[in-house]
Amino acid sequence: MHETSTIRRKRGLEALAAFLVICLFTSFMLAYEDTAYADVRKADVIAGSTVEERGLSVAACPSVEAEHAVLVDENGAVYFERDASSPAQIASITKVMTAIVALENAPDGMYVVVSENAATIGESSANLHEGDTMDFDTALKALLIPSGNDAAVALSESVGAAMIAADPSLGNNPVQAFVDAMNAKAQELGCTDTVYENPHGLDDEQYAGNLHSTAADQAKVAKCAMSYPKIKEIVSGGTDTVTVTRDGAPVSIELQTTDELLEMYEYTIGVKTGVTLLAGPSFMGAAEKDGRQLYSVVLNSTDEYQRFADTQNLFEWGYQHIIQVKLSNSDKSASMTLNGTRRDVPVFAQVDHLDWPDKAVMATLSDPDAAITVFDLEGNVTQTVTFDELHGNVLAGDKVGKVVFKQRNQVVAEQDLIACEDVPAPNPFEAVAIWWQGLFGGAENAQEYASQVYNVMPVINNHVANAA
Repeated sequence: MHETSTIRRKRGLEALAAFLVICLFTSFMLAYEDTAYADVRKADVIAGSTVEERGLSVAACPSVEAEHAVLVDENGAVYFERDASSPAQIASITKVMTAIVALENAPDGMYVVVSENAATIGESSANLHEGDTMDFDTALKALLIPSGNDAAVALSESVGAAMIAADPSLGNNPVQAFVDAMNAKAQELGCTDTVYENPHGLDDEQYAGNLHSTAADQAKVAKCAMSYPKIKEIVSGGTDTVTVTRDGAPVSIELQTTDELLEMYEYTIGVKTGVTLLAGPSFMGAAEKDGRQLYSVVLNSTDEYQRFADTQNLFEWGYQHIIQVKLSNSDKSASMTLNGTRRDVPVFAQVDHLDWPDKAVMATLSDPDAAITVFDLEGNVTQTVTFDELHGNVLAGDKVGKVVFKQRNQVVAEQDLIACEDVPAPNPFEAVAIWWQGLFGGAENAQEYASQVYNVMPVINNHVANAA
């Protein structure tokens, strides 16, 4: 009997020990999964505040291995930054500015000629030969799709020569005139720490120097580039075949894209790869989903695949947290004629008509269908309503108040309140009756008709709550 209970006790202790080991292992694995596969840093900046300041968990932040990164939208709103304003090498991302300057300065109908210097520059190539000629669009494709250094030099020489022909004060060096225009364009775009020294982005040996930029500056370049339909069409199209004239005969050249994100992420629309020993694997990306464009730049990622993974992570995180919020969410409705159409609109509030003790004016927003795009990690949108003092005749569509919507104490929208209905002023007999009624305290229903808000803004900060 004693032996049996000892055995049972021993088995119980063993079971308890095994249970504790499992619990510890599970806790370790959960913590490991939360951190081992995610590069999230306390100093990463999300919409102006660091991860540490916001108290965000790893799960609420994008995993990015690049040393410099930024994510912005087409309106310039910055959602994510990692050391985005520090100078860094950008390698062949340089060619995006080359494309912009070439487009803005090439004369109509120009042809590009490949010089010996262009054909023999080496590194990434579009397989152009000395003496090849092609139309401008073909040269632009040879620049952007396979990241052709040969095409970069050919374009800068041909377009630079055309610029000097139009303005001899630019000097006698076509490539230098072209590079000067690249730097001038960077300043025009608001770049604060960008220097171009060549049209291709090579940065060692004879090309070593002060050429550099920042992730934040290159996001501005990306936005500019994607505003050109021709550039957007080229960088979103993937591999292509073009024709050049070589030794008097047409020759087909396959241009193999370097942008693997086009296959990895369905919303990708460009833009440009870059890699040198100094720059590390880098990528300027653009995506478009539901009509909204995002631009990202990752510089000096850990390997050539990871630069695409970093970019995809940024885009997916951005689209997850950039949401639309309707401003009118009331369950009360009224019928009114708006913009010539009779329709039901949400009743945002009722506004006290001061000439009547028992009437209020139903009101809606001037745009009852209005919605705003917000970043949900900034928290809920609040509404502040002010009511006008209403006297006399009020007609449907008249302004009766104002609503200010804020997120994180920043105004994100403003709308007028307008009357949904006509409420005429009391006629003389009604005015006397109201006056008489007021003498004898006939305002027992006044509270029912006092100004009040029916609209309730939805809770949108679930991601913040879950991340805490």
